[in-house]
Amino acid sequence: MLPMYDQSLSLQPLVSLNEGQHAKLLQINGGHHLVRRLISLGLRVGAELDVLQRRHRGVVVASAGTRVALGQGIAEKLMVKALN
Repeated sequence: MLPMYDQSLSLQPLVSLNEGQHAKLLQINGGHHLVRRLISLGLRVGAELDVLQRRHRGVVVASAGTRVALGQGIAEKLMVKALN
């Protein structure tokens, strides 16, 4: 079951952010396997992310000193709130 979120938070998929934007990860629209995989990479709900690069349709993000490349499919499932 996916966590509920407040519609007023203006969530958008991570894939929609531009290079240089800062955001907070608020929801993962995926199954248990995806959530566990992301946690092992250091990405969890509540983490702050910096979009370092747009690579084709995916993104490279930094969070807590870790850089992670995510494909479009996963980046579309990560709902964030832009902080800048």
